Amino acid sequence: MKLARRKFLEVAAGAATLSAVTRIARAQAYPTRPVRMIVTVAPGSGPDAIARLIAQKLSENVGNQFYVENVGGAGGNIATARAAQAAPDGYTVLVAAIDYVVNPALFNKVPYDPLRSFEPVVLAGTTNVLLIVNPTLSARSAKELVALIKATPGKYSYASGNGVGSPGHLAGEQFRIPRP
Repeated sequence: MKLARRKFLEVAAGAATLSAVTRIARAQAYPTRPVRMIVTVAPGSGPDAIARLIAQKLSENVGNQFYVENVGGAGGNIATARAAQAAPDGYTVLVAAIDYVVNPALFNKVPYDPLRSFEPVVLAGTTNVLLIVNPTLSARSAKELVALIKATPGKYSYASGNGVGSPGHLAGEQFRIPRP
């Protein structure tokens, strides 16, 4: 009885080891061709710079080419849809900014399911938002800026980078929300 049990454990351990070795061997073969990294914003933006640094290091360390493809437009929805429709084989990676998370709240319909279309891999960076004004403006603080805008409705506008849903856009929209 003890011999049969021991033999069973040896066979089970061998099978588990063989399975693990097979997976490791397969993992070492990846990638066998270039890997596309789809970025949801234009070249030169923060997410693009981060994606290019990651692509360069992955190419150097893995020994195969990782390249960036910028697909701007529709607040990142075009790029995200393209990545969601790609074969789930590890040869297409999405590099998305906040648009991936906020677009389902900003658009009536997005061409992906934020919970099911992708598997998160790594948080590669964070974003800060800077509020700046023309130095000829009398406002020297956010409080003064809000007071100035309220005193002259419709006179001032703002600009933000990367379009609808970008951190700058969302921060600017905060000024439109009525406060008590």
